[in-house]
Amino acid sequence: LCCQCGVPIPPNPANMCVGCLRAQVDITEGIPKQGTVHFCKQCERYLQPPGTWIQCALESRELLALCLKKIKASLSKVRLIDAGFIWTEPHSKRIKLKLTVQKEVINGAVLQQVFVVEYIVQSQMCEDCHRIEAKDFWKAVVQVRQKTVHKKTFYYLEQLILKHRLHQNTLRIKEIHDGLDFYYSSKQHAQKMVDFLQSTVPSRSKSSQRLISHDIHSNVYNYKSTFSVEIVPICKDNVVCLSPKLAQSLGNMSQICVCIRVTSAIHLIDPRTLQIADIDGSTYWRHPFNSLFHPKQLEEFIIMDINRVHEKKKGAGAGARSLKHTLAEAWVRKTSELDTDHQYFCCTHLGHILNPGDLVLGFDLANCNLNDEFANKMNPQHIPDVVLIKKSYDRSKRQRRRNWKLKELERDREAPDTDDERQYQDFLEDLEEDETIRKNVNIYRNADIPVESDTDDDGAPRISLAEMLEDLHISQDATGGEGAEMLT
Repeated sequence: LCCQCGVPIPPNPANMCVGCLRAQVDITEGIPKQGTVHFCKQCERYLQPPGTWIQCALESRELLALCLKKIKASLSKVRLIDAGFIWTEPHSKRIKLKLTVQKEVINGAVLQQVFVVEYIVQSQMCEDCHRIEAKDFWKAVVQVRQKTVHKKTFYYLEQLILKHRLHQNTLRIKEIHDGLDFYYSSKQHAQKMVDFLQSTVPSRSKSSQRLISHDIHSNVYNYKSTFSVEIVPICKDNVVCLSPKLAQSLGNMSQICVCIRVTSAIHLIDPRTLQIADIDGSTYWRHPFNSLFHPKQLEEFIIMDINRVHEKKKGAGAGARSLKHTLAEAWVRKTSELDTDHQYFCCTHLGHILNPGDLVLGFDLANCNLNDEFANKMNPQHIPDVVLIKKSYDRSKRQRRRNWKLKELERDREAPDTDDERQYQDFLEDLEEDETIRKNVNIYRNADIPVESDTDDDGAPRISLAEMLEDLHISQDATGGEGAEMLT
């Protein structure tokens, strides 16, 4: 019989029934039943004392750990068996935990008890948001610049940043006419961005810092750092003129070359011999050269006749040749001069895709003034009349068929320019034509545009479905489970 109430019970060390044992002993004594957690409305993070702010979804494992840490000291006297959330309205500013604890009581009897701890969510602005509101939000800025008319390199750089998620630590991205500014809350994040840029595009950088404030008592200095990154002013499809010394060091290639792509180095090809060369950033700044033409100066030619050259004798000390291109000799005529008999002869690296009657874009060197220090010193016989750049396709038809899309960085833009849209379309066409660049870019399937059959295909390059990613939108917390949305 229970020694308190006389009810028959199975024998136990305390000789008491559960009801009397609970009336005598409260094992949750000393554990607080109420608490507070601090939440920042701006960035939706919770304060983990003393000064860390962490992102937690409602009813997530991280939030449970955060709440239990607040009563960790008082839980040391009992054994925690189970902990879980009791559902509350997301906007109620209340978080309720149901805890199950055990403790050894009178004469070795183990008592188990379930109780509820309620937390009040108090709003408190974190330091990062406080500085943003105070307009003193950045400690370091990375200024990326490229002195060119075309923004192809910037579009490529944007996709690399998105793929490697380098934009997550940025406070703000501002677009200006010749580059981008990335603002950061710490110098380390900015330095990481500079290192990434130098490893992905040929560039050079320099840094400076400005003293904002100084505490003479604690010897604490507050600096604002500025990193300036200058990308080489060469873009894809540019015609360049190398210095004689640089051309000789690259295997005696021609001084007039075409830039076929810009990645971590400048990739050049000699349209006369198919000889290729890669120039990294440090080599470029030692032997700088400029683009001879702007993309707006591209003219349209029509192929009158073309002969592929299968055997070309290598010169002394010649370097590697491209296996993806085919050397050809072509007679071309400007589409604006079809009423005349004036034709141009040229060598081209596009023999694998050109046929008589095709339209092709190129630069006319015979009827232009070359304002370049290296080109002016060249023997006129070594300067080609025409340099062909790429085959021309119907742009409107390519846009209608494009069943893929790219993601963009969220940034403060200047007034939109019609020329920017044209340049962006050029970049998308370059992705379709160049498989090497495509490997470094995340391409997403555009479900709004149906997949067309290839019956009316005009031969324009297209991206296969196998190369596209599905644009999924999954809302998950760090545990891999679905986290509830935070309503404020």
